Amino acid sequence: MLKPQSGKEPLPGRVLALLGLFAFLLFLPGRASTPPFDRDEPRYMEATAQMLESGNFVDVRFQDKPRYLQPAGIYWLEAAAVAASGTLPDRAVWPYRVPSLLAMSASVMLTAWMGSVLFGAPAGVAAAVMFMVSVLVTAESRMGTIDSCLLLTVLLAQVAVLRALLDCDRQKSTVWQTPVLFWAAIGCGLMLKGPVILIPSLATPLAMAWVDRNFILWRRLRPSWGWLISLAILLPWCVAIGVVSHGEFFRNAVGTNFLGKVSSGQQAHGLPPGYHVLVFLIAFWPGSFFVAATLPAIWKNRTTQAVKYLLCWILPHWLVFEAIATKLPHYVLPTYPAIAILTAGMLVRGAPVWNEWPKAIWARVLLGVYGIAWLLVGLALSVAGPVLLWKVEHVVSPAALILAAGCLPLIALAAALIWKSELRKALLTSAACAALLYVGLFLVVVPRLHSIWLAPRLADLVNTYRPCSQTEVASVSFSEPSLVFLLGGKVKLVGAQQAATMMLNNRACAVALVDDHDKEQFLSALGDARSKVVSHGTVSGLNYSNGHHLNISLYALSAE
Repeated sequence: MLKPQSGKEPLPGRVLALLGLFAFLLFLPGRASTPPFDRDEPRYMEATAQMLESGNFVDVRFQDKPRYLQPAGIYWLEAAAVAASGTLPDRAVWPYRVPSLLAMSASVMLTAWMGSVLFGAPAGVAAAVMFMVSVLVTAESRMGTIDSCLLLTVLLAQVAVLRALLDCDRQKSTVWQTPVLFWAAIGCGLMLKGPVILIPSLATPLAMAWVDRNFILWRRLRPSWGWLISLAILLPWCVAIGVVSHGEFFRNAVGTNFLGKVSSGQQAHGLPPGYHVLVFLIAFWPGSFFVAATLPAIWKNRTTQAVKYLLCWILPHWLVFEAIATKLPHYVLPTYPAIAILTAGMLVRGAPVWNEWPKAIWARVLLGVYGIAWLLVGLALSVAGPVLLWKVEHVVSPAALILAAGCLPLIALAAALIWKSELRKALLTSAACAALLYVGLFLVVVPRLHSIWLAPRLADLVNTYRPCSQTEVASVSFSEPSLVFLLGGKVKLVGAQQAATMMLNNRACAVALVDDHDKEQFLSALGDARSKVVSHGTVSGLNYSNGHHLNISLYALSAE
């Protein structure tokens, strides 16, 4: 049985700093050159921009509609980054993504520290590498949304739990700073995404209490008074928004948004249990195979303190989000550090995976099939860049081809090492492949996918023509929030009839963005004025949010 490594010296600060810096540099490419990802990210961006413009830091709004989905914490963080950069008038995207960049880089460092405390320094480094190169982590770190910052609060709470657990093992008292960290992290998490933080943070010590049949760990976290710290962080804003919204925020955020996701699939994301297990193959790639390969070792060592703690972190959260109706890959992101640590802890033991795996043929076939699927995912990701550029833009990119040529041998080498049961070398090889892949993807491929970036090109078209300083813009056929953000919120997402009415009421300063499919309805609504309609340019491309190919023209009425 694996001996718990609690009490080992954690990784030194300089190593943690180097890992954080490496993660920062890995997550950095593409942050400024990639336009806003529809649909959630530009909603956060526009609401943050409006918060800064209005000076109202309580009542979050998207255009003229209240955004009562979660507390204001993420908007405050993004507002601070934008204000510090001085880029608000320019609507630059990169400052809104700074909190996610810093939070995910810090999460890598905390993952390394926890892994080193539980299983030793090599496991800490391996866990950090496995975590930082996973597909979902590298995607979330580049988005100006909540989840990276929420993950950091989850990890801070788990650091406190781990410190209390180590105190239990050493039979020493827990200093007051530990419960303060735990409840303060929960309070910050509540300010980011409401009750979601409670699932991983409270479930872990309570699950440990249930497994061990005692509440000593829970008592060390001082729940008798600790909750007051969380309340002190959350309550001022809750009172303010309750007064401003007349209670509507709580009815919508808790009743509709939070509880609604539990009972029904929102926004076409209703899926059956098992979804997160299936998606894990891609979302945690390249670490997903190594997780599967170490499952027998995890089961064998399930009663050791380190493994038991990590399972109590992973399983309750995972089961809750498999059970609720609404499912998105990032819902189980708070378990990824624990999964990485647990897997790394098994890998550092060095036992060949085939010796550890059950002798039953069906079990070995199952792992083999999973390994083949893992390999196919790696091959698909490696060639995704040149294939996307060819399919979407009809261009052959030498840089993208060189990128694929660099990734494919690494994938093949990793597969060969897996076959030889040299999993630690295979992990490092596949991680190097993933790092090369992501940097190239965001530097070479994504910025060149012009056809899917409709919003920046439409915004440029509007800004190039603009007949007046206070031009009224109506968008009939493209209603994605990225356009709203890039046009400074000064666009109305309306139907053809309303757009025609706007132009008739403001002939000199109103323009409309209309797709070919809506053109006839729009012209008919203009009546006799249709003869004065002038096109000032056309933008064609794919709306990746719904798969529609669009051919949008900018129309205005001539002065004659």
